[in-house]
Amino acid sequence: MNILFNKKIRLTLGCAALLFVSLSSSHLYNQLKTKQQTQQDQSFTQQDNLALLQSQTSFTSNHLVDPLTSKVQSSFVTQQTSDEILKQYAFSSRQDLLAASPSYPVIDEFKKYKFSINGSQVVTPAKLPSSKVNFNQGDLLTVLVNTRKYFQDYASEDPDILRTGLLTTQGVTVPDVLKTLDFMIVVLKEDIANKRATRLQDPKFINSNFRVIKWTAYNPKDKKQKQLRITKYAVFTHSGSRKKTSTFNTPIYSLKDNSNNDKFYTKYTKQDVLSGIFEPGGKEFGKVKSLAYLTRTGLEEALMQGTVLINFTDGYRAFFNVDRNNGMSYIRGLKATAQKRYWYFREVDAIKGYGYKIDAKISIKPGVTFAGDVLNIGLGKVIVIEHTKGGRKHLRMGVMADTGGAFLPNLYQLDFLAGIFKNQKEFGQNISQLPEYATAYFLVKK
Repeated sequence: MNILFNKKIRLTLGCAALLFVSLSSSHLYNQLKTKQQTQQDQSFTQQDNLALLQSQTSFTSNHLVDPLTSKVQSSFVTQQTSDEILKQYAFSSRQDLLAASPSYPVIDEFKKYKFSINGSQVVTPAKLPSSKVNFNQGDLLTVLVNTRKYFQDYASEDPDILRTGLLTTQGVTVPDVLKTLDFMIVVLKEDIANKRATRLQDPKFINSNFRVIKWTAYNPKDKKQKQLRITKYAVFTHSGSRKKTSTFNTPIYSLKDNSNNDKFYTKYTKQDVLSGIFEPGGKEFGKVKSLAYLTRTGLEEALMQGTVLINFTDGYRAFFNVDRNNGMSYIRGLKATAQKRYWYFREVDAIKGYGYKIDAKISIKPGVTFAGDVLNIGLGKVIVIEHTKGGRKHLRMGVMADTGGAFLPNLYQLDFLAGIFKNQKEFGQNISQLPEYATAYFLVKK
């Protein structure tokens, strides 16, 4: 009886132990899963936190930075004590980011998750080599100021710019990006006013005042690629006509204001548009406005580059920039004439870069502007590219102030705005002096 009783006790204890182990394993698995999900969600919710910050803080146009002490002196006008809000947010945000998983969830242009990458394999601390950094001082200042003003004016309307992107994994926040822009603007203004070469061209000054973060290319289709591919884009000048002629027979159109509500244009491919549906006799005649007629080559270059400078036969000359597209994705690798995506244009007063709507786009300058993956890299990032030519290292600085369909997502390429050219031959001669691949660095104010 005692033996039987002992067997029952052992059997009972054994079952209890197995149950305990099973429950503990399940609890541990759920904890790990919850933690992993929370860490992954932090990258997506950071912009929501920043949107809250924006709702509490309204920016003025004055941001003073002492170049000697490197301290930002903000003249923010706020509903609360804005400096305290910004400091508290920047501190807590940075602590959260540093504590977060190094994994970054990459999204596409429709904000859909594509894949995750380990940030430490793509962005790492570094130093600039000891070569002069090249750029036009006045042009860089213009792009810095215009990009900073975009944050100031449109942060509440365009939450995409409140994404820190991949640099989240290095503890970089949006306030860090703004501080970087502010500091550079003040330094450039001082140096230009004193008629001296700017300190931003000195790698020692940069290494002392900025965190330098190396960007190693991540190309899912070519894991061996380490340097960024540097493509080039431009504004081409084309002759055009107000009316259709035998030579200028390919239209560019503008959407009317009521098209914000009526999305009829999203039904039609580029091929549909060019078949004449908006021309007299076409089934959608009168729904859009014709801006100009170009050659087919002119149209394709305008669509590819995003901006075109048209010399009209009547002597008028103007820039036209892409406004809205038909919602169809750009297909990488497909020839231009076969793409279904079609862009509608608007007349503008300068070369335009990134912007959530045509009236808000950033005015940009050649030689100091990069187009890239704004959603996963972030608007306003200051980037230096390095390449070797003639046995010497060459450095060039610019601002990510533009984007395009080929960059969503794209963590291995930048597009450099080379200039305004008459034709492809002139463009080719210019870009032959520029690298096809380069080492890239982000600059973030310490």
